[in-house]
Amino acid sequence: MAGEADLAVLLRSMQPELHGSAYTYAATDTAVVGAFAQVAESERMTVIATVEVLQAHWIVVEPASARISLSVHSDLAAVGLTAAIAQTLAATGISANVVAGFCHDHVFVPWEQRLQAIAALRVLSDV
Repeated sequence: MAGEADLAVLLRSMQPELHGSAYTYAATDTAVVGAFAQVAESERMTVIATVEVLQAHWIVVEPASARISLSVHSDLAAVGLTAAIAQTLAATGISANVVAGFCHDHVFVPWEQRLQAIAALRVLSDV
C-alpha cells in the first residue's frame, strides 16, 4: 500500500504527535528486546529505545530525546518532507534525527526542546 507522496498534502496532514516517554540512542553488541528501532551497523548495533527499556538492559543512557511521530502515511519515495522538517526545526535551533518507517516518519529532538519542536511542526502543518 503506497503512502502519500505530494509534499503539500504531507505537510498539511502530517499531524505531529509528541510521545510522553523519553527516548535515547545507544550502541550495543546485541539487539535489545523492546527497542523502538535498531540499525545493524558494521561497528555495532544502534538502538533507539525508551530510557526505561535501555536501563532494564543495563545499557548506559545518553541524553534523552523526545519522539514526535507524523500521523500521515508518507510514501518512502516522497521528496521534501524530511528537508522541510529539518529546515523548520533548524530555523528554531533544534537538532533532529528522522527515522522513516514504512508508514510513518518519526522525528527525535532534544528532550528539553520537545515543546518548541512540536509547536514548530504544528505551525509547519498549518501552511
